Amino acid sequence: QSIMMVSLKREREDEVDDDDNEETGKLSSKVRRGRVVEDKRSRHCPYLDTINRSVLDFDFEKLCSISLSHINVYACLICGKYFQGRGLKSHAYTHSVQFTHHVFLNLNTLKFYCLPDNYEIIDSSLEDITYVLKPTFTKQHIAGLDKQGKLYRAYDGTTYLPGIVGLNNIKANDYANVVLQAFCNVPPLRNFFLEEENYKGIRRPPGDIMFLLVQRFGELMRKLWNPRNFKAHVSPHEMLQAVVLCSKKNFQITKQGDAVDFMTWFLNALHGALGGTKKKPSILTKVFQGSMRIFTKKLPHPDLMPEEKEALLVTEEYQEQMSESTFLFLTLDLPTAPLYKDEKEQLIIPQVPLFNILAKFNGNTEKEYKTYKENFLKRFQLTKLPPYLVFCIKRFTKNNFFVEKNPTIVNFPITNVDLREYLTEEAQVSEKNTTYDLVANIVHDGKPTEGAYRIHVLHHGTGKWYEMQDLQVIDILPQMITLSEAYIQIWKRQERDVTNNHAAV
Repeated sequence: QSIMMVSLKREREDEVDDDDNEETGKLSSKVRRGRVVEDKRSRHCPYLDTINRSVLDFDFEKLCSISLSHINVYACLICGKYFQGRGLKSHAYTHSVQFTHHVFLNLNTLKFYCLPDNYEIIDSSLEDITYVLKPTFTKQHIAGLDKQGKLYRAYDGTTYLPGIVGLNNIKANDYANVVLQAFCNVPPLRNFFLEEENYKGIRRPPGDIMFLLVQRFGELMRKLWNPRNFKAHVSPHEMLQAVVLCSKKNFQITKQGDAVDFMTWFLNALHGALGGTKKKPSILTKVFQGSMRIFTKKLPHPDLMPEEKEALLVTEEYQEQMSESTFLFLTLDLPTAPLYKDEKEQLIIPQVPLFNILAKFNGNTEKEYKTYKENFLKRFQLTKLPPYLVFCIKRFTKNNFFVEKNPTIVNFPITNVDLREYLTEEAQVSEKNTTYDLVANIVHDGKPTEGAYRIHVLHHGTGKWYEMQDLQVIDILPQMITLSEAYIQIWKRQERDVTNNHAAV
């Protein structure tokens, strides 16, 4: 008798909708005596031809357009709006009756339903919609990404190269867009985030919101590389909302920011959220981290008498100290821009070779650093080069009153930049390959506090360069890249088997 009661109880429990805990109408399937009884209408829904793929946009926050709730959100596949629930009194149910829109997708479970009849729709023709909502990549697919340059056609008819996709500038977020696009085109970083399994198991403390940054960046990466997109651009809305939240509003969508400040915060925040520490590596440190020696010498106060300075210089406090430090990027200082004018009273924009500003790291060049109380002389020398090297060219100087921009053009080759001379003697022996090729170049145009950002990216599959500014994507000649006011650059170390057969531009 007790066995019969348990089985009856189980049967009743199994008849409850396993998707919503709300009151629902007829259910799509019931479990009877251990087998699923499918609703006969599931594979013959008469409303599939009412689906309008051109209005579907899954880039925005998954919340109900009426209640603003994140729980049990369904997308109406006829008008593209989001509604909560599908029970008799829910917003999705009401919408289906009021507007005769019948096909809905649960944005969490990826199941399709017909409302108000409330049965699950099972049809393979809907797989393209679930793939756009949640793209997935096999190891085989990822391995072939840099080996081909096939153009794909989006549902709206436009053709695009996966990875070379415009990002929507919602208001003033182009400073973040260019950094995200640059990182999305660094192959080892891309490959890590394309497979959710790589970071799904990372455990974070309760209440920690920083892991949201990892999840959203992974989602953005998969959307940018999706070969089956409905449109040839992506909105970074959810990614940027995570940035605003995790940075405690230091970086915003509505206010122009600085790309280097954002990149610095983003690298460190991602590293921490992935469980990385100073001693424990993450994918970020494996890709970008190098190391250097810093030689520091304290200087006497300039107001002291010459005899006092000489006396201090022989004390231990004023002897040169050496320390080891890691870095995720190198800051290159521009020479002060002279305001030359030619005969026609036109300003001449100064130019400087890349190797001149790299001399900061040759171990001999001394640079003075001033603090509120003390002055120091510092020298730098590299001890380890990373697989991908990031340069930040210091264009902006801030003082109490305003921000000033240095317009100096940096002349650099696109390929075959050898950094061996900036390594210590020991590192020159241990580092097998020290030659780098440019893969991304972020540019700032215009005034310091306003202005706009754009990025040049190398597509590894085709070997072609593309310029992206918000939604606009155009191909560009490599020679044009060197004429821009470069701000951030990412360089890739050549593989050991690569022969130097690239023509330097």
